[in-house]
Amino acid sequence: MRIHKEGIGTILFIFILAFVINFFVDRSLIGYMIVKVSLLIISLAFFIFILSFFRKPGRQTVINAGEVLSPCDGNVVVIEETEESEYFKGRRIQVSIFMSPLNVHVNYNPITGEVKYSKYHPGKHWVAWHPKSSTDNERSSVVIADEKNEILVRQIAGAVARRIMTYSKPGQRVEAGKELGFIKFGSRVDVFFPPDAEILVKLNEKVKGGESVVGRFRT
Repeated sequence: MRIHKEGIGTILFIFILAFVINFFVDRSLIGYMIVKVSLLIISLAFFIFILSFFRKPGRQTVINAGEVLSPCDGNVVVIEETEESEYFKGRRIQVSIFMSPLNVHVNYNPITGEVKYSKYHPGKHWVAWHPKSSTDNERSSVVIADEKNEILVRQIAGAVARRIMTYSKPGQRVEAGKELGFIKFGSRVDVFFPPDAEILVKLNEKVKGGESVVGRFRT
């Protein structure tokens, strides 16, 4: 299992913290074997969970003209027409994907094209499925344009997630299925399609970042 670079510092910190706690408990609670064994098991389980959270699986990306790939792993929680006020300032189709702590948290470019816009916004930390999270939470917006269409991807921090990493920068040429960024510890990603786009997923459907096709441009 490969580990994402964003997790190295966190993994080292958790390892050292668990080692120190278990060391002092082992030295101070002589004779309380059940307590020491229980703490060791809990520490190992938590460490494995952290390793799993920062896993970086290989993905088999198939790129077809006009198709839009899922930017992340998770469940589709919103499909609706809405007013996108940050960049397009008009009607768009919003598809939102919620990532639980058990999902892979790598984010992927949904299409191949040029990054036209990228902006980080500090904000609140509503739970990721809250309706206001898309506009009020800490977030980062990226617009990617191909020859005919533009699409906005918005990384949104949740109640626990407090660090959004965005690698795609304005003027950069990006490829569908390659890394767009990473969000630590539970979050959501919104995708804003042109109003005439065809959405190919349903509510509560599970999708896989860089592989699942969530929509298709009409032109």
